[in-house]
Amino acid sequence: MRLNIPTLLTLFRVVLIPFFVLAFYLPYTWAPMVCAAIFVVAAVTDWFDGFLARKWKQTTRFGAFLDPVADKVMVATALVLVVEYYNVWWISLPAATMIAREIIISALREWMAEIGKRSSVAVSWIGKVKTMAQMLALVGLLWRPNQWIEILGFVLLYIAAILTFWSMFQYLKASRNDLLEH
Repeated sequence: MRLNIPTLLTLFRVVLIPFFVLAFYLPYTWAPMVCAAIFVVAAVTDWFDGFLARKWKQTTRFGAFLDPVADKVMVATALVLVVEYYNVWWISLPAATMIAREIIISALREWMAEIGKRSSVAVSWIGKVKTMAQMLALVGLLWRPNQWIEILGFVLLYIAAILTFWSMFQYLKASRNDLLEH
């Protein structure tokens, strides 16, 4: 396995996860800001590693595998931490929805690969808007500098949850024939 800069950035995101969790639990007033900053660094390196891999033509199988795993683990961890902090059903519900969608779609992609089919759903504007809403919501809900940022975080979390459902149904609809015939 050859490591390149995009893959090293992805591995860096994985290494950030324990520091992200640790920062969340630090008993200092600045800890939420550090936790949110680590999450922002992870989000920026997520975009940057994909950009560099395509620009420099350094895509690898390992990178293609690790990148979405690193993304999903970081986001799922952030959702779990936000759920723990707020400890209310109306935060747990969209978080559980987003985590469940990732599991369902990952399982669907794996099954489609096993039967020799590839998902025909391209990344659409829905996925891009969902990701942006999700990232901004999580930054706001991890940082919590004031009530208005938290309210904006709640609104963005629900927008992300709605778009999560929408994109999941697009995947399921695109693979409907394969799901029903096998």
